[in-house]
Amino acid sequence: MNTEINLKNINKLAIPALIAGVAEPILSLTDTAIIGNVNYNSAEALAAVGIVGTFISMLIWVLGQTRSAISSIVSQHLGANKLDQVKNLPAQAIFIITSISILIIVTTWPFASQIFKLYNASDLILDYSVDYYRIRVFGFPFTLFTIAIFGTFRGLQNTFYPMIIAIVGTIVNIVLDVVLVYGIEGFITPLHIKGAAYASVFAQVTMAVLSAFYLLRKTSISLRLKLPFNDQIPNFVLMILNLFVRTLALNATLYFATRFATSYGTAYIAAYTIAINLWFLGAFIIDGYASAGNILSGKFLGAKHYKKLVELSQFLIRCGLVVGIILCCIGVLCYNITGRIFTQDETVLKEFYSVYWMVLVMQPFCALAFIFDGMFKGMGKMKFLRNLLLLSTGLVFIPLLFLLDHFQLKLHAIFIALTFWILARGIPLIIKFRQLFLSLSQKT
Repeated sequence: MNTEINLKNINKLAIPALIAGVAEPILSLTDTAIIGNVNYNSAEALAAVGIVGTFISMLIWVLGQTRSAISSIVSQHLGANKLDQVKNLPAQAIFIITSISILIIVTTWPFASQIFKLYNASDLILDYSVDYYRIRVFGFPFTLFTIAIFGTFRGLQNTFYPMIIAIVGTIVNIVLDVVLVYGIEGFITPLHIKGAAYASVFAQVTMAVLSAFYLLRKTSISLRLKLPFNDQIPNFVLMILNLFVRTLALNATLYFATRFATSYGTAYIAAYTIAINLWFLGAFIIDGYASAGNILSGKFLGAKHYKKLVELSQFLIRCGLVVGIILCCIGVLCYNITGRIFTQDETVLKEFYSVYWMVLVMQPFCALAFIFDGMFKGMGKMKFLRNLLLLSTGLVFIPLLFLLDHFQLKLHAIFIALTFWILARGIPLIIKFRQLFLSLSQKT
């Protein structure tokens, strides 16, 4: 691939990655929109989707870091012209991660009720949460399988096939959501919240099958497990462990945000569910350019092209800020209709609109944080990412959330704390990158 740093070449990677990336939040938003408009107990069902979605996102983000680790190792070896040395790594990584995912199903399925009580779920919300989770969790191994293959494609500088897979998976999910949640008179009984869970599982299985097909047909990478383990497995495991700790901090943020929102009442957690899923959508759109940074930074570092690395960072900052501002402007233009896509409950809408503007204002700041986060992952700098997120969560988000909650700011407390958390993640990454590579770029 031509790696000249210009908009055309960046977009060849970023646009397909963007489309593939938004598949995950679109799956959640589809569940949110369809469940939020069912004709009975919609607020309770919407709250359950939000709570379970937070927990499943935690599991996916903890173990889904496989994508970044595989991408980093493969792209760096590609840049150094040593790809043959890691061709058996993806199959070994998939075996490790899917084995862990099956263990998680076995250990969490029987205790679903106890898990969601920790999120302050009770009564009907708790019942819906348990029903929804005990179906959706079976899609977990297929999701991780797909994520690992996406990481392999990224390392090979290819985001096209993940885009195709994600589009198909999203379409399957949307169609099945409508059919299974609402039913078809005379053919399919409406399954309410369980229908949304089944739709997600079918979509995840579809994406896993397509991922295997494209990897085997379009690359020289095999999915056959071969021993002994690759020499890069210890490095892979170390990256995963650092990202594991980092993601625990990330999910501590989401846990406290969801727990506090749930404690305020049904209308608040329903409103929070809509707002946070829109925030995730914006994050994954911006992640398209973060993915380009992830892909190219690993290759440039492997080839020791430090000048290109700095040039890439400067270009992606401009791209990210533009995308963030565009997202903010689109949100403003569609402001009055956005909430009603997901619910007609006036109480929920009132709380949603009280914080939605904050979600929009955050977008340019998110762009900077996520782009440099992607670049550091591509370069394999997982330890620094781990320490930074631990500090920004433990010293910024959690103390600020408790302080603002003390003043009874409710959802405002959550989203103000999230804004400062994003700033605390992004600014140090920019400073550290410049310290590492500015001087090196002047020598190459």
